[in-house]
Amino acid sequence: MKRLRITVEGKTYEVTVELPNEASAAPVASAGVSAPVSASPVAASASLSAAGPGVVVSPLGGNVVGIGVKVGQEVKEGEQLAVLEAMKMNTYINAPKAGKIAEILVTVGTAVQEGQPLIRIE
Repeated sequence: MKRLRITVEGKTYEVTVELPNEASAAPVASAGVSAPVSASPVAASASLSAAGPGVVVSPLGGNVVGIGVKVGQEVKEGEQLAVLEAMKMNTYINAPKAGKIAEILVTVGTAVQEGQPLIRIE
C-alpha cells in the first residue's frame, strides 16, 4: 500500500493505493483499469506527524504566507492555522485536532518542505 496526495479540480484527497508488485495486492485486470483506491477529502488539513505528539506538518512544499494563530491560543478541530502558497495556489492548513497552540515553528516567508513541522498543538 502506498499513501498519495492528489488534487482534482481544486479538491485535495489523500489516497491509499495497492500496488501490483506488492505481495498482498490484488492483480490488475488490464491496461486502463486501476488498482483499488480509497480516497478521503483532505480539505487542506495537515496531519499530526511522527515528528512528535501534536505536531502539524506541511502537506506540501511551499512558502508560508500566513499564520492565523498565536502561542497559547485555543483552537478547535478544523480551525485554520496557516496558509501555504505553492505554484500560485494557496493551501489552508487546518487543525487536525482541538487543543492549545504550544509552539509555532515557522514564520511568514519561510520556505517549507513536505512533512516539515509547522505548529505544535497540546
